[in-house]
Amino acid sequence: MENKNTISFSDPETRQIFLEWWENLDESRGKRAELRHCHNIVEVVFTPSFHSLRKELKEFRINQEALAAIAGVLSHVKSSDTNSSLSAQMSTPKQGSQKAVVSDLRFRRLLTIQDRNDLFTTMIRIVRLLDGRVNIFDLAKSIYFWNERTKKRLAYEYYENIPVEKKK
Repeated sequence: MENKNTISFSDPETRQIFLEWWENLDESRGKRAELRHCHNIVEVVFTPSFHSLRKELKEFRINQEALAAIAGVLSHVKSSDTNSSLSAQMSTPKQGSQKAVVSDLRFRRLLTIQDRNDLFTTMIRIVRLLDGRVNIFDLAKSIYFWNERTKKRLAYEYYENIPVEKKK
């Protein structure tokens, strides 16, 4: 089988692979728990669940470390909300609040991350702040293609949606 050059998170087949893999974690609580207990990307690589996702994506040339980070973070997602982007979800206030779920300071710290293990732990914290309700495809895309272009995209979307603080 020929490898495709790059994975695309907007491709319907790729999205279906991720969605089915993620939904399968609900059916096998042990697999989800095993991934949730991973403290870093290396520990994720030692799980069978990661390798089942990797096998599903064998037609692509994959960045294994990025895929492991995605697998670990997705195990913390409780529900997929594809109605808005990850950035919009981070900047939207919780019900009854006027402040973004992910504060401006925390968001700016996210944008300074260079190391994928740091990104792994920070994204898990963000998923928790969002009560586990995240756009899994945008989350996966952001982790996989973590670079300056991704950071700019996130920043544009975050600040476009952040509530304007009212002056007293």
